[in-house]
Amino acid sequence: MKAMFIYNPSSGKADAEQFKETTINVLEGLGYKVIIKETEKQNDATVFAKEACAEKIDFLLAMGGDGTINEVVNGLAEQLHRPLFSFIPLGTVNDFARALGIPLDPHLAIEAVKMSHTQMVDIGQIGDKYFMNIVAIGEIASRVAEATVEQKTKMGSLAYLLEGMKAIISDNEVEMTITHDSGIWKGTPLLLLVALTNSVGGFEKMINSAEVNDGKLHIYIIKQAGLTSIARMGAKILLGNLEKDNGVEMIETSSVLIESKKPLYCNVDGDEGDCTPLEIKVLPKHIKMLIPLKD
Repeated sequence: MKAMFIYNPSSGKADAEQFKETTINVLEGLGYKVIIKETEKQNDATVFAKEACAEKIDFLLAMGGDGTINEVVNGLAEQLHRPLFSFIPLGTVNDFARALGIPLDPHLAIEAVKMSHTQMVDIGQIGDKYFMNIVAIGEIASRVAEATVEQKTKMGSLAYLLEGMKAIISDNEVEMTITHDSGIWKGTPLLLLVALTNSVGGFEKMINSAEVNDGKLHIYIIKQAGLTSIARMGAKILLGNLEKDNGVEMIETSSVLIESKKPLYCNVDGDEGDCTPLEIKVLPKHIKMLIPLKD
């Protein structure tokens, strides 16, 4: 059996090197012949993942943050042979890990590779790119794209919140048209979230109804609101019942077309993506994951 181990040495405040040998030892202990790939620049993980598919590798294990994992997913998505996949989270937010129940402590995540089970999970497609967690569109999403790597490293989810607050204060309204399976929605939302999982920006169970393999995009339309309403929504985010807020509309769909009066950049799995108009769809149960057994 062959395994490819892709790791980003700059993830997790450069902790990847610390966990590298332990991870390799675990893989070898499971009987794998290990091929080691170290990322040096953007999209390296995508190239390596495609190589793993071409070489018909049995198991692909990645180590890094959401950006690295997103690159791996993009490498796997279009391939005929897609190896069993898992990862060791080392990023600042690690939403995909939270949604799958992969431990955020790297030591525990490495140990979990020994005793996990397989599950098919959904991924999303946006244009010619793929994502595994969340697309955010609106003034907040555009502001979040301005958060620096240093901010994300020092503050984690707080960096996203601080940049988002600037958008709330600026109160710019942009009309959007959302075409989904059941109809059309028009309005001027503060923020639009298109989620595959229940973890967004480090808030676990923010979207309580989302499952990793339900074949649906979960769209949350957060309407224009003052700071009092935003604070109320924040409390409901923590409780996992945002969909019950009067300032929020929820749509479940397999695909969506998002158009806006002026171009808005989207934020895809924490990084800046394309601008509107955007076509997004779900690819149901597309990737076979090795994840921990749930209690």
